[in-house]
Amino acid sequence: MLKRRTKSDLGFDVINYLFLGCFTLLILYPLYFIVIASISDPNKIYSGEVWLLPQSITFDGYKRIFSDASIWNGYKNSILYAALNGLVSTVLVIMAAYPLSRKDFYGRNVIMTFFIITMFFNGGIIPTYLVVKDLHLMNSMWAVILPGAMDAFLIIIAKTFFEELPDELREAAAIDGARNLRYLWSIVIPLSKPIIAVLVLFAVVRQWNGFFDALIYLSDGDKFPLQLVLRNILIQSQPSGNMLMDIDNMLAKQRVTELIKFGVIIVSAVPLLVLYPFLQRYFVKGVMVGSVKG
Repeated sequence: MLKRRTKSDLGFDVINYLFLGCFTLLILYPLYFIVIASISDPNKIYSGEVWLLPQSITFDGYKRIFSDASIWNGYKNSILYAALNGLVSTVLVIMAAYPLSRKDFYGRNVIMTFFIITMFFNGGIIPTYLVVKDLHLMNSMWAVILPGAMDAFLIIIAKTFFEELPDELREAAAIDGARNLRYLWSIVIPLSKPIIAVLVLFAVVRQWNGFFDALIYLSDGDKFPLQLVLRNILIQSQPSGNMLMDIDNMLAKQRVTELIKFGVIIVSAVPLLVLYPFLQRYFVKGVMVGSVKG
């Protein structure tokens, strides 16, 4: 028998919905503001006139961004780096996490301790640079992809997921004659779609947002990722000392620079916004790994 809802229950629901609605607006409004600011006159922005609708609509910022041919090359490079990093990172993490999840793997706790230590301590920029240089990876895409491909945090997540798989599956596979690699490929991997989606998403987002490795290891402009290309466009759009004598040109360039600042945020965020809906249902399942024990 269903309990009849009282006025206090309805009032509680109304308050909850209002609170969640306000909280949602607080999250979405900054994104919305960036969108309308990217097509509004900067003078209107700084005067406080832009807060709900764009004012004095202009697309000069986007025209400046997309008129540069290097922007498309940067997109191609970023997509390539992100895809390869997602693939390499996921393969390496699974290869490390699955053996560590096996209770019959001797020394797994010691090895796991070494991985955990890397979460708190690392070799530093200079030693990493020297390693990349000695491996002859400088100015190559692998210098951007390989150094950060193995993530101890992702190993912990994947290991926890594999530990929750029933031992009976492995025993049944062993009876049918399946060895470890066959069991991993034919049974574990198909059952691991949620965690694989999490691993791929984490790796792709990390690679997409990163530009520091590319800044250090890449010298060829044709290999720059999108973030580094947009950074260079923004720097080139800054008023120089030679423009101080021409106030009109300086103000015009400063105006475009402000539009570019907002435009580059939108441009660089679009691919991830497109990717996330396809992985969202797996992502929710994956991040809940280990949250409920029973």
